[in-house]
Amino acid sequence: MRLSELAAEAGGRITKDTEIDALCTDSRVAGGGDLFVCFRGTHFDAHAFAPEAYRRGAAAIACEHDVGLDIPQLIVPDGRRALARLAAAFYGHPERSLRLVGVTGTNGKTTVTHMLYEIFAAAGIPAGRIGTLGAQYGTTYIAPALTTPDPVFLFSLLKDMLDSGTTHVAMEVSAHALALSKVCPVCFDAAVFTNLTQDHLDFFGDMEAYGEAKRSLFTPEGCRLAVLNSDDPFSAEIARGNCAPVLTYGLETPSDCFALLEGETVRAVTALFNLEDELCEARLNMTGRFNVSNALAAACVAHRLGVGADAIGRGLSATKVEGRLEWVGSYRGGDVFVDFAHTPDGLEKSLSALRENCDGRLLLVFGCGGNRDKSKRPLMGKTAALHSDFSVITSDNPRYEDPCAIIAEIEAGYREISEEYAAIEERERAIRYALGRMEAGDVLLVAGKGGETTQEIMGIKYSYNDKSYIKQLLGDRHA
Repeated sequence: MRLSELAAEAGGRITKDTEIDALCTDSRVAGGGDLFVCFRGTHFDAHAFAPEAYRRGAAAIACEHDVGLDIPQLIVPDGRRALARLAAAFYGHPERSLRLVGVTGTNGKTTVTHMLYEIFAAAGIPAGRIGTLGAQYGTTYIAPALTTPDPVFLFSLLKDMLDSGTTHVAMEVSAHALALSKVCPVCFDAAVFTNLTQDHLDFFGDMEAYGEAKRSLFTPEGCRLAVLNSDDPFSAEIARGNCAPVLTYGLETPSDCFALLEGETVRAVTALFNLEDELCEARLNMTGRFNVSNALAAACVAHRLGVGADAIGRGLSATKVEGRLEWVGSYRGGDVFVDFAHTPDGLEKSLSALRENCDGRLLLVFGCGGNRDKSKRPLMGKTAALHSDFSVITSDNPRYEDPCAIIAEIEAGYREISEEYAAIEERERAIRYALGRMEAGDVLLVAGKGGETTQEIMGIKYSYNDKSYIKQLLGDRHA
């Protein structure tokens, strides 16, 4: 593809035309035929690495200012936005030929995208999904990296999905991705908002900036239909702004789509969905009202995209999401669950859902990630103390921080409410200890990591998965 063709898409000007064979954002792997794209990152400015890309044989540089090299340059006003537009153009704009559903919100993104994927499958629609648990389409599965992939990988993935016969894609759209313009060329057929609660303040600084990033998905340029959760107050703020046509869903607030719970156990929920006056019944193999809300979001999107009630019901009933309030097994007459809950709101919802069907004590193992929003640590402690009977505070991806220091910050909030807890740094020991306290009728929730397969400590990602470790212990009579 010619650099001049890409310039027309990105809105920049070129110093000299040339042929481009690939896009590159890592100067260490730049090579012949590559367009090396520069932008200012959160820690580094890629313009500083343009000389290395030049030495390695890059064909051209996309940059926000002249980098002073004897090489064709594409000068753009915003490198990040240019990267997304360049990637979309280079891969032939696959986003324009797919039916795309974007899902954003603090919690629930993964569950809603999985539900949509299963609904499309039940309807016989060739579908794909992209998110925290990786990407899947046809017989292809790609391991997880980022919730929303970086633009070069994202648009190459969408092209491959399209080439393989995929017609519909449900993808998670994180606030980071929106703030960093990763999906700016995309106008989603429908965009779903689940909720807005505290998270990622280490990046955004305050809730207003975090909310603004979410809101940007729902403009007429970002989507053709805004599917908003009426039970979350931020939905009203989204709708009052420069918003695409709105479809609402809710369990507590009058909405276009709503649901009635018919039955609930510790492992499943049965609900009747009213989708703009078309009825649909489904049994969810997960518990909690928040999961009914997630199912309702997926159902009303699918309904608007032409999927029938029968397929919606079958798809929802078939959905299983790794590490999302997932039942792992029984021990000493109690039930053990793992969940990804890593925010105060997410933890409260998961614990409240389990409390509804807990005959004994509600036990909890949890921690907070290192090098992330520190302000939520005492809040997580308070939430745990308020909604569990006993907690074990432990490590959860401490990254480059001292895990004991993280635990102490959580303890400060916990002790404001209760002294019924233990602090055990090693996660495996913490889980073994909590299992050892279980009695008949108890429920144990191991929260924070969900389906993650690594534990990150001092820059090293060690192989580890809560569910696998618990299953190993449950298979051992001495656990």
